[in-house]
Amino acid sequence: MSKAIRMSRTGGPEVMEYLEVEVGPPAAGEVQIRQEAIGVNFIDVYFRTGLYPQPLPGGLGLEGAGVVVAVGEGVTTLKVGDRVAYAGHPIGAYAQLRNLPAALLLALPEKIGFDTAAAMMLQGLTVHYLMHRTVQLKAGDTVLFHAAAGGVGLIACQWARVLGVTLIGTVGSEEKAALAIENGAAHVINYNREPVAERVRELTDGRGVSVVYDSVGKDTFLASLDCLAPLGMLVSFGNSSGPVPPFSLLELAARGSLFVTRPTLWHYVAERAALEAAARALFGVVGSGEVKIAINQRYNLADAAQAHRDLESRQTSGSSILLPHAS
Repeated sequence: MSKAIRMSRTGGPEVMEYLEVEVGPPAAGEVQIRQEAIGVNFIDVYFRTGLYPQPLPGGLGLEGAGVVVAVGEGVTTLKVGDRVAYAGHPIGAYAQLRNLPAALLLALPEKIGFDTAAAMMLQGLTVHYLMHRTVQLKAGDTVLFHAAAGGVGLIACQWARVLGVTLIGTVGSEEKAALAIENGAAHVINYNREPVAERVRELTDGRGVSVVYDSVGKDTFLASLDCLAPLGMLVSFGNSSGPVPPFSLLELAARGSLFVTRPTLWHYVAERAALEAAARALFGVVGSGEVKIAINQRYNLADAAQAHRDLESRQTSGSSILLPHAS
């Protein structure tokens, strides 16, 4: 038997139950992995609350790292003992042991530990597509990144520095401001003390930024538009404050013929070649030390509900992980 988080209904953190589950042998095309670390991300909250629907009863989690312990029929790319990491569907990463399609898994370089891998896969692959594919940033660009001291934000701050991009980050406290600056943000704006759009205009000599990366959603959407230079792009890739309400397309024309996109990671890594290319880039910058993964919260798997409470109350910074075999 194995332990896992399961939920039979949507709602608050209390709907998550720590249960014994039976995990059968891997099916054809699958491998079984003993998970050593599991990533915690805001998308997990969306599934838990029902904002993003899933069949119930079910599990939670889309990211983890561990060791292959069994191989299903037809799998030739992996063997027992291989170190692997992943980010993606099927949902259910909050578990000690699980079966996954071999096509989802990536061989983990020896220089990258399990904790680091579990903390970086979803967030790091997200930053890769945001900065290299949704908009291909280049040296000299100036962008705004909301929630710059979060897990995605801290990776973005560092990767922007690698690319020679000026990143302006928004944060909610002076402690988080210092963290963002330490990780490569050129400027930070404390949204509890300063009007974001006005401060962005000051920092850019009135021009605005070419791209705004916004994972907050409802609370920041219009202000994000106000931060953009003409022909700028708003990349809305999350909704931690709630979904963006309907708006008139005339808002984009009035602010300078702006662009808006709502991407998700899954479309960018749907093809195996694209997934492998993104992973190589991520493993490269992490393995070289150019991007460091800040794991600032660790929880036992049994305490997943507390991890969600801390995440939703904005008490966290950097990445959070669950440890499935901690006593």
